[in-house]
Formats: sequence, C-alpha cells, structure tokens
Amino acid sequence: MTDADVRAHLDALAKPRGSLGRLEDIAVRLARTQDRLDPRTRPRRIVLFAGDHGCVADGVSAWPSAVTGMMVATILTGRATSNALAAAHECPLRLVDVGVAGPRIEHAPAFFRDARVADGTASLARGAAMTAAQFEAAWQVGAEEADAAIDDGAALLIAGEMGIGNTTPAAALTVLLTGLPAAPAVGRGAGADAAIVANKTRIVADAVARVAPGLAGDTLGTIAAVVGYEIAAMAGFFARGGARGATLLLDGYVATAAALVAERLAPGSVRAMIAGHRSAEPGHAAALAQLGLEPLLDWGMRLGEGSGALVALPLLDAAAAVLCDVARLDAIGAERAD
Repeated sequence: MTDADVRAHLDALAKPRGSLGRLEDIAVRLARTQDRLDPRTRPRRIVLFAGDHGCVADGVSAWPSAVTGMMVATILTGRATSNALAAAHECPLRLVDVGVAGPRIEHAPAFFRDARVADGTASLARGAAMTAAQFEAAWQVGAEEADAAIDDGAALLIAGEMGIGNTTPAAALTVLLTGLPAAPAVGRGAGADAAIVANKTRIVADAVARVAPGLAGDTLGTIAAVVGYEIAAMAGFFARGGARGATLLLDGYVATAAALVAERLAPGSVRAMIAGHRSAEPGHAAALAQLGLEPLLDWGMRLGEGSGALVALPLLDAAAAVLCDVARLDAIGAERAD
C-alpha cells in the first residue's frame, strides 16, 4: 500500500478533498505503519523502562540517581504524570525495571516487572557503559514486552523511560548515530544549569570520540558503550513491535535515541514509527530528522515517561476514526464537486 492509496481512500470520503488538513497527513502515516486502510489505535499499551546511569556521579545532572527509584515508587502508586495521562487516554501502563540500582521491589502491583540486568550502567565518562552481552539482555527485555503487548492484542505501542541522567546517553547516541556535534546535542535535561551543561557536553564529546572508531566494525558493541539499560530495552521494544506490525508512537529525546538504535540494528523499524512530539532538548530535532519523522506536536515538553506521546495519542485516534468510520461519497449517492 502506498501513500497514494491512502490519499485516494481519504478523497473518496464524504468531505471536501483535503478538508481535514494535517489530520489527513497523520492518517496517511498511521495507515502506512499498519499497511491497512482501517488502522487500529486500540487496544494500546505504554511500557515504561527504568534504569540508572553511572555518569550521574560525574556531574551530568541536577538530580541525584536516587530520584530514579523515588519516581519508580511514585509510578507504582499510580500518581505520576505518566499514570495520569495513560489513564486519561485509556492506555494501559506497564513498568519494567531494567537497571535501577538499589533493593529489589517487593509486593509490587501486577503492572510491574523486575527484569533488572544490572544495578545501573557504568559511567560512559570513564569507559563503556555496559557490555555487548548486557545490551543484548536489555534489548531482549524490550522485545519480550513488545511480544506480550501484541499477543494481548495491542495495535499501538508507546515506550517511555525513567532514569536520572539519561539525556546524557541520549545525546551521546545522537552524536554517534547522526554525526551532530556534541554542543547542539546536549541540553538541560531535568533542569541542569550552564556549568552542568558544559560538563555534560565535554563528557558526551569525549565518550563519542573514544568509541566512534569502532562503529563500522562493531556496531552493537559501540552503541553498548554509551547506551543506558532503559534505552537498550526501548530499542528492542521498537524493533520487535515494528517487525510485528504495531504502530510505534515515539516520545521525546531519550525514546528517539532508542529509535535511532533500533533503526541502526534492525533497519526498517522506522516504517512503524510516528513521532509524537519534538521536545525542548536541542538534539531531538536532529534525531527526528535522521529518522525522517515530522513530530505531531512541538510544545516544549521535556518530562519523559512517555508523556509527550500520550498527549499526542488522541490525534491518532482521530485519524483512525476518519479512516474507519466516515462514509464514502458513493455510499451516500453524492458526486464530488471539489
């Protein structure tokens, strides 16, 4: 099925040609992700992957790593932003610990999975963040979550993340996989000041310079050296979900860095992707451009947790409704006059 096929279907509906403006563009993209003129956006699922980052100890964040665990606990109580938005849009939420440091969570609700590969990454400022084997283990966690969601009937998947410091590996991956210089790839994350941003930029530039020569010969191992556990899991989630025909609605900078990884290691994954929004992180635009994706929203959001994708989700519901539920002109006995 081509874009022209979807446009022809839209033009045959009981409305003036092109009268829904950009919503019709969204409908075309949605239909193409599922290769059908009657795409589904329900059932759907958001999976949040959580992990800690050793580079936080090197001064890349305004917040300590302990906040990752605090936010995981908040999500488990159902009171985080992601919980509220997921509930508002009838999108079941699942939380997966892939690499959070600290004690294991006991007596957790059913939507939580302990799939911890390690207690956070090593610092990419001082060496490899993880081994290739650890990367593959985290990728597999994400793939399993995509399989579980699709086996339960999900047609649309969102991946979110929780991990203090994770805009640093996101920036490093963006530099590594797009060729963008470090300075425009690095932003304030969760509120870093100018001194932290300068230190973060230096760390990202040095880490990428150290590992980049290996990218052509050992792509997976090179990516593993600057990735995070939640990012590796999201990449596996995207690759498997796309391969199985689900629509992938992307969140912000960290999720898009995972999408870059998925596309590099599983080429063609991008065909299933729709960019929910462009975040306030400066490198996000370059990451989206590398994937050839135009964001639905540009609202300056930078929370993570899948929040931007959840805010954009009703636009896909609207596009699906137009494609599936609007009568055709010939069915009502009308002839096109436009």
